[in-house]
Amino acid sequence: MSRASLAAGDPCISDVDNSTTSLHLPNKVNIRSQLELSNPVLWISGSFLTIFVLLALFDTQLLTNLVNLGFGYATQLFGGYWQLLILANFVIGLFLTLGQTGYVRLGGLEQPEVGTFKWLSILLCTLLAGGGVFWAAAEPIAHFVSPPPFYGQAEARDMAINALSQSFMHWGFLAWAILGSLSSIVLMYLHYEKGLPLKPRTLLYPLFGERALHGWFGNTVDALSIIAVAAGTIGPIGFLGLQISYAVNALFGIPDGLMTQTLVVLLAMAAYTLSALSGLSKGMQLISRYNIILSLVLVVFILIAGPTSFIVDGYIQGMGQMIDNFVPMALYRGDTNWLSWWTVFFWGWFIGYAPMMAIFIARISRGRTIRQLILAISIVAPLITCFWFSIVGGSGLAFELANPGSIKAGFEGFNLPGVLLAITQQLPFSMLLAVLFLILTTTFIVTTGDSMTYTISMVMTGDSQPNALIRTFWGIVMGAIAIVLISMGEGGISALQSFIVITAVPASFIILPSLWAAPKFAHQMAKQQSLLK
Repeated sequence: MSRASLAAGDPCISDVDNSTTSLHLPNKVNIRSQLELSNPVLWISGSFLTIFVLLALFDTQLLTNLVNLGFGYATQLFGGYWQLLILANFVIGLFLTLGQTGYVRLGGLEQPEVGTFKWLSILLCTLLAGGGVFWAAAEPIAHFVSPPPFYGQAEARDMAINALSQSFMHWGFLAWAILGSLSSIVLMYLHYEKGLPLKPRTLLYPLFGERALHGWFGNTVDALSIIAVAAGTIGPIGFLGLQISYAVNALFGIPDGLMTQTLVVLLAMAAYTLSALSGLSKGMQLISRYNIILSLVLVVFILIAGPTSFIVDGYIQGMGQMIDNFVPMALYRGDTNWLSWWTVFFWGWFIGYAPMMAIFIARISRGRTIRQLILAISIVAPLITCFWFSIVGGSGLAFELANPGSIKAGFEGFNLPGVLLAITQQLPFSMLLAVLFLILTTTFIVTTGDSMTYTISMVMTGDSQPNALIRTFWGIVMGAIAIVLISMGEGGISALQSFIVITAVPASFIILPSLWAAPKFAHQMAKQQSLLK
């Protein structure tokens, strides 16, 4: 896919104009322009991230107290609203898919710009991210050790199925749908059909009109979305350093300290920055493809060498149980304290990502129909994700049932990498498996860092092919912040992880208009494409 083909049909972009400008401006002015140093969005988002880091450096306790206070208010005051929002988003998407609007082709192209396998690979690797490896191992055993209040205590095997069912609810249909189904439809219509910018502010155009696109209001919306996705990417990058450092210490005796953690982050930073510089058609697709291949290898091996019967039964029963209790589980409010640290925490995290993820999905999904988009994101990807949880977490549950304490011991202290290592130790070629899982986790994070570096740069510049300098700048900034935070110990990263949920408050209102705008625009496009009279 050439640079010209990527920009074709985009009314907001002119590669010729950009290249001409860079040839004639003085060097200092050129660098200033490429880094968007006069852009208010940069100053708002950059200032906030700077204040966060300074507080982490000089008064970690104050930062922790402020974040915990904000986290508590966010989950308690908005948790119920987020649960309704995320359920409505999924249901409305299904209605659009099942009707004539499902045939609507998005993005002004007759054929998809990215091949189906590559497209699905990028979606899975970017949205699942590294959390899908460690959490796939740890969350089922966490719910087995401490049963979710919706299910409560039961016989051991039933508790294991309940644990999988609860994990499927958190990482399944609703979580995926909020990341880019309705909101991506809105962006693709307004950007490719109407020429509005591919930025978060455009999601509020159906509500505020032109006021959403200009001045402080539009700049603030974009900045809040960048802060949310930057925090949501920096947190996993830093957490990756802590997790990999722990794992290589357990496996190879390499010291688990700041030096190892920093080296891991630097390697990941270099990888995702170089990948982002190579563009969508090279680095991102290449890494995503090998991520999927490695995942398939691990799936097949564990299915053959692991507790096959429980994996299959757990997936079928867990999915059936989750679907049978779908609405009650999605809207469960019986224990708000538990919800704050589980369901609302995860869904708040995903909502915080949503505006920027919608932009990324809109960028790679030109030529897809609404049915293809929603079925891929809201149905196919969740089914694959839940099967992955059954492979990794289901194996852990089976081993724990057969030999009580074998997996639970690794989970003590909420030790995510400890659970993964405990599971691999029960399988043949345990050392090789552990190393492959660590590689997979790293490449998942690299894919996410790559895509979000690209998306942030695209929002900053308004260009579908943002220049190399600003991509490098954001790649380095996110890695550097992660290193600073892990130097403060796990408290810095934990504070950022909790802060991500706070960013879901504004993000949830940015994506709210998509609930009614997506059906409206879908019907308009269906009429334009002669699908409806």
